[in-house]
Amino acid sequence: MKNSGSANEHPADASKSGHKPKLPGCLRESFRSRHYSRRTEQTYCHWVRRFIFFHKVCHPAEMAEPEINAFLTHLAVKEKVNASTQNQALSALLFLYRHVTGREVGDLGKGSIIPTRQFFSYSFATHLLEAGYDIRTIHELLGHKDVSTTVIYTHVLNKGCHSVRGHVDRF
Repeated sequence: MKNSGSANEHPADASKSGHKPKLPGCLRESFRSRHYSRRTEQTYCHWVRRFIFFHKVCHPAEMAEPEINAFLTHLAVKEKVNASTQNQALSALLFLYRHVTGREVGDLGKGSIIPTRQFFSYSFATHLLEAGYDIRTIHELLGHKDVSTTVIYTHVLNKGCHSVRGHVDRF
C-alpha cells in the first residue's frame, strides 16, 4: 500500500525526516554543486577523511586552527610530504570549512588576525625550526624566493639562526 504524500515517504531526505545530513554527503554535494571534477572531489575527500581520523574521529565543527595546524605539521614533519602535497591538504580543509561548515578558517581562532596561509606558513616554519630543521630545507618547503625571508622565522626560537642545525650537524 502506497503512502500518499506523507512527510515520511522519503526517509533518506534530510529535510523531510528531520535528520541532519552526514558530513561526507554534504561535502560531496558541495563539490557537485560547484562543478568540481570527480578527481578533485575524491582527493579532497581523502584529505578531509585523514584530517578527521588524525584527530580520532572528531567532527570538523569541533576543531579549529590548532587542529588544522597539527595535522599539516604532522604531514610535513612525520610523513615528510612535500609542500605541494601539504598545500593540497590545506586546500581541502579550507574548502571543507568554507563551503560545508560555513566558517572561514581565519575566523575560527579567537582574535586571529593573521591571514590563513601566512598563519600556516608561520606555524609550519616554527614547528620545523623547533624540530631542528635547517633554514635551507624550510626555505624550499615554504617556496620563498629569498632565504632571508625564511630567516625571519628564527626569531621565534629566541636563539637566532645559528641555533638551527643543518643536515651535517645531525650525524
